Amino acid sequence: MTTDQLATPAAAKSGRPGPAAAGPVRGAHSLPGRAFTLLTRRPISLYAASMLRIGYGLIYLGFLLREFPHRNEIWGPGSPWTPALARELFQQTGWFSFLTLSGNMVYFSACYVAALVVCALFTLGWRTRAVSILFAVVVAAFHARSIFMTDGGDNLILLMALYLTCTACGRRWSLDARRASRGERAARPDRWALWRATSDLWSQFAVARGALVTALHNCAMFVIAAQVCLLYGSAGLYKVQGSSWQNGTALHYVLNLDLFRPWPALSTTVDGHPLFIAVASYLTVLLQVAFPFALFSRLKYVILVMLLGMHLGIALLMGLPIFSGAMIVADAAFLPDRFYRAVADLGGRAVRRVRPDRSPTAAEERPALVPPQPADGGPVA
Repeated sequence: MTTDQLATPAAAKSGRPGPAAAGPVRGAHSLPGRAFTLLTRRPISLYAASMLRIGYGLIYLGFLLREFPHRNEIWGPGSPWTPALARELFQQTGWFSFLTLSGNMVYFSACYVAALVVCALFTLGWRTRAVSILFAVVVAAFHARSIFMTDGGDNLILLMALYLTCTACGRRWSLDARRASRGERAARPDRWALWRATSDLWSQFAVARGALVTALHNCAMFVIAAQVCLLYGSAGLYKVQGSSWQNGTALHYVLNLDLFRPWPALSTTVDGHPLFIAVASYLTVLLQVAFPFALFSRLKYVILVMLLGMHLGIALLMGLPIFSGAMIVADAAFLPDRFYRAVADLGGRAVRRVRPDRSPTAAEERPALVPPQPADGGPVA
């Protein structure tokens, strides 16, 4: 008997691979092997993906609720961009919207209510794999129905909704995750459980499916990060070419446009400080150009905080809350999972401190009863 044969039973008992199984493991230590393992076995940024799901679900839900009184003028039969014009545009661009299938107000109202329900379920993370597709369909349908009536923030939401269909955005902070933690699926009777447990084909299929889902999630998160970097980089480079951004007066002209003056007094006050306007203009360009190059350093967190302030300023001064919210949520994709876990732990501790101490119930105050013992030592009837 060889040394490998002697080592195999011991390795099988201890659960560790023996020398015969060490070949593939050594091969996995190469750079392509590590990359393939990282791509197919370890889903990255699960908390960030869940944050994107919650953020964009809430933003679009709030957007539809905000425009509920004006729904007919924006997307309905009474819109200046009529269903006939929308269908003509669809023939040229290939877009499709179920909102143009009928000019009936009852049909449109039913679709609007269904869209609100889909946004709420997507935010809560209920059956996320199916509902994420429905959410993308809803965003695409409303975007295609009247592409000239919104502020541009829904363009990014549309892209992110399409990307999120390929992510595992329901594994954290969702009803799906809560149901999985309670083990409800394991408690269900399954007539195929025995066959699955004894079938090598099913086990291989499960491994391949898990690797495919993980790879698809990781690739989608990479595409989301690349999309945000492309957005910031191109915006910064386009600004550099403009003369108003070069001399630091671009924000001065923006603050004096009636279309972007929700608070005229505030805009006038800010515009009264030329030095602040110039610094903000140059800093905006610098942040957008530098963002893609700072992702692999700790400077990334400083830039993210400054971008947060910039987007909050855009929402307040220019009246573009949907656009600013979409960008803030997109920036959240670059925060690591340990940050979200720390925030969740901190929030849990804060809730436990605020929650009043629960007074013991009568059942807890009552001493435990000792079961009576029979005189002959036998079992109690």
